Amino acid sequence: MSDPSARPLKRILLKLSGEALLGAEDYGIDPLVLRRIASEIREVMGRGIEVAVVIGGGNLFRGAGLARSGMDRSTADHMGMLATVMNSLALQDALERVGCDSRVMSALRVQQVCEDYIRRRALRHLEKGRCVILAAGTGNPFFTTDTAASLRAIEIGADLLLKATKVNGVYTDDPLRNPKAQRYSKLSFDRVLADRLGVMDATAIVMCRENGLPLRVFNMFNEGDLIRIVDGEDVGTLVVNEA
Repeated sequence: MSDPSARPLKRILLKLSGEALLGAEDYGIDPLVLRRIASEIREVMGRGIEVAVVIGGGNLFRGAGLARSGMDRSTADHMGMLATVMNSLALQDALERVGCDSRVMSALRVQQVCEDYIRRRALRHLEKGRCVILAAGTGNPFFTTDTAASLRAIEIGADLLLKATKVNGVYTDDPLRNPKAQRYSKLSFDRVLADRLGVMDATAIVMCRENGLPLRVFNMFNEGDLIRIVDGEDVGTLVVNEA
């Protein structure tokens, strides 16, 4: 198998955590961060690359946390899915403000504010040069937005799944606590699972591995890193079937 990092990119899926939208805020959405993310997505699309986005909802609501406090898990997870719809609408607005056509497609039916997720329609939007923002996870409780990102990336035939985090890739130890921690440039999915490196949840990693979907982990807070990745630079950590 050829090195996926060397292939020209036609279509990517960007996974953003809800916390990525916090910026300097303690809760909610920082408009400055949202505008910067939208501008970088527009620049990527300006290179002829089709972009889909999956956003978490942790800046607004965490279903798993409330479930641990006693709420029914299915109810809590559905509330979390609605938080991702709110973030997706905010990103759509930011994208359109910078001149980038976009569509929000939800796995839950919220037809007054966005489209239902239909795979063939999502593909058509991408082919027409629209950014597709995929909301509400998989539409099912007990599945993370990481798993939703892997699933949707596979469904739309993405060439690369990009996982935005707070650190520049995967390290031998927590780089915020251990300044001597070393960054992995490339890893295998098997190594990630065996060493429990916590890149994404295990279901998401297995889906990527079984479908040969390359994953790159990078720091969305480093301005311009998204552009550098699509330009072929070695940013963050690449996770593939064989490293």
